[in-house]
Amino acid sequence: MDKEYKVGSIVIMKKDHPCGTNEWEVTRIGADIKIKCIKCNRFIMLPRIDFNKKLKKVKQF
Repeated sequence: MDKEYKVGSIVIMKKDHPCGTNEWEVTRIGADIKIKCIKCNRFIMLPRIDFNKKLKKVKQF
């Protein structure tokens, strides 16, 4: 897999969050991926397959 991420990674998603940013921090990895919005601190959980489809790039580890 070319897009490697782990807990604590900052990732950039394809679509913006309603608050205006597309940067998220990965907080949990399992069957579902839990991410936190960098700007407004809201959490969402996505199935791993959907997360990988919506992921644009990994900014930092």
